Amino acid sequence: MNIKLFNVALGIVLTATTISASAQKTYTSGVVTVNTSMQGNAVEAKSYFTPDSLALTFTAGPATIKVLKDAKNTFFAVLVDVPVASIKKAAIYTPAEIEAQNDAYPKLTFAPTTETKQISGFNCKKVVATDTKTSKTYDIWITNDVSIPASAFASYYATIGGFPIQYTSFNQGQSADVTVTSIADTKAPAGTFAISADFDKISLDDLKAMSGGGN
Repeated sequence: MNIKLFNVALGIVLTATTISASAQKTYTSGVVTVNTSMQGNAVEAKSYFTPDSLALTFTAGPATIKVLKDAKNTFFAVLVDVPVASIKKAAIYTPAEIEAQNDAYPKLTFAPTTETKQISGFNCKKVVATDTKTSKTYDIWITNDVSIPASAFASYYATIGGFPIQYTSFNQGQSADVTVTSIADTKAPAGTFAISADFDKISLDDLKAMSGGGN
């Protein structure tokens, strides 16, 4: 496994935002399904949310990966389950590691445009995001068709004015293109937001070492 895969996942789980009062449908809990690419491979990920918690799950080869966070961004963990190798590890971030992750995000400004289109059945409008650190720009398509709890928001998109449907996620200097394919009020399976007792708790450094030591 390669740590870059985890970085892409972390970017996805931290990329959502609260919506303005004009939203047509409000979700207090449910699941957002997204398509993205990791190491050149297409990946479908499911992001379960409640007002208090968020859990992103996806598979990568023989591994099932789950990323957990709380609404206040005071807890962050990456769970790796590889049944064929009898590996069940949960890397829990320290407060300093969470802060460092947040500090590494781009500093974005937003310029709404008049361009509109439908994506995955959502009415979307384009917003051009500019990273003031690098001057790079990104076309982000947002919708006001839905409202999602603050547990699923990323600080760098918090003021964009809508829920990102087609966007760029960021983490530790890496980026990935993400498209939301559906949002449903499906209840999360039991235990989705917890670390079960059969997982060995490890550090972020341990996870990096297990993944090949990359950044």
